[in-house]
Amino acid sequence: MEDTSPLSATTTGPQIPYRRVSILSCHATTEAKHDQNTATISSHVLDTALGSPGKGLKMTLYQKQEDGSYAKLSSHVTNSDGRVKDFKPIGSGIYMITFDTDGYYKAQNTECFYPECSIVFRTKLGEHYHVPLLLSPFGYTTYRGS
Repeated sequence: MEDTSPLSATTTGPQIPYRRVSILSCHATTEAKHDQNTATISSHVLDTALGSPGKGLKMTLYQKQEDGSYAKLSSHVTNSDGRVKDFKPIGSGIYMITFDTDGYYKAQNTECFYPECSIVFRTKLGEHYHVPLLLSPFGYTTYRGS
């Protein structure tokens, strides 16, 4: 059976360039409409010990204040794919996401070494920040995703 997906290399005919340009222009248009007056955040938790999404994990977003303390902005729970996409837009500054790893592992009857993981990061207006957490009961890591 021939693959006729829009990006298929095996599809023949004049519609291929048109489809690709159409798809790419929609993507470029979406990117160009990003609000330059705010920053956005998303997060994804992957349980590397299980090889699956970290579903049902609670996390809290905080903003660093001038006095050095952190003010709570919102709380979220990862979906079945281990993702949180519904953070409200934020400004530029320093933020922290704290992941409740103790609660996550207690629900699995698993002991963990780190009862919570906090990731502190800096934002600028007009940017999107994806803050992933790769997690196991005795370690974690992060990076700036896309």
